[in-house]
Amino acid sequence: MDFSGGGGGATLSEMYQNARRILLSARDGVARVERLASAPTSSSYSSAPLVGGAGDPAAAEEVRREVTQIQGLCAQMDRLWRSIPAKGQRDLWKRKVEQLSEEVDSLKEILDKHSLRQKKRILEAKERAELLERANGESSHVLRIFDDEAQAMQSARSSSRMLEEAYDTGVAILHKYADQRDRLKSAQRKALDILNTVGLSNSVLKLIERRHRVDKWIAYAGMIITVVVMFVFWRWTH
Repeated sequence: MDFSGGGGGATLSEMYQNARRILLSARDGVARVERLASAPTSSSYSSAPLVGGAGDPAAAEEVRREVTQIQGLCAQMDRLWRSIPAKGQRDLWKRKVEQLSEEVDSLKEILDKHSLRQKKRILEAKERAELLERANGESSHVLRIFDDEAQAMQSARSSSRMLEEAYDTGVAILHKYADQRDRLKSAQRKALDILNTVGLSNSVLKLIERRHRVDKWIAYAGMIITVVVMFVFWRWTH
């Protein structure tokens, strides 16, 4: 195949565009497979359990065929870009093909991991089915044990919640008692202030009464002295 003109470059470009188109389809397929694999499936204790997140084997197989097709195109393009005489164009196509190869290798790795997970899930499902078959009707007993454990856990959670509520109630009561104590102390201080004020007022009242009695006796004495002086003056003038 001749790459001396634009025809070779156009052929390589067409192969690259085709590979990119298949790569986009493969990416969508991988995303769909992963989404189906992560979706839970129902199971029953009375029969063999289904494999959780089994996905779609046909979709996974289609993606694997697309990955194989892209790898084949990459191998062909790897031979073609080596035949390009211009170094700049050759290096450009080398980077493109290597990047495309890395992307398709990443998709292949994801598919391989998915396949390993599926095999592990199938093996675990078979082991569970064998255990259930050997149980010979003991599954109901196991379920009762699970129910008892679930009820015990629920009771423990309820008890813990009740203890937390009782603790919160006790803390609130203690806060109220502390507030009441502060209010009682404030009232006690006010009462002592009032008592001290009352005691001071009684002392002032006693002092005023004593002064009033002294003033009264002074007034009486003055009146008597005035009468005596007037009587003496009257006798002296007559």
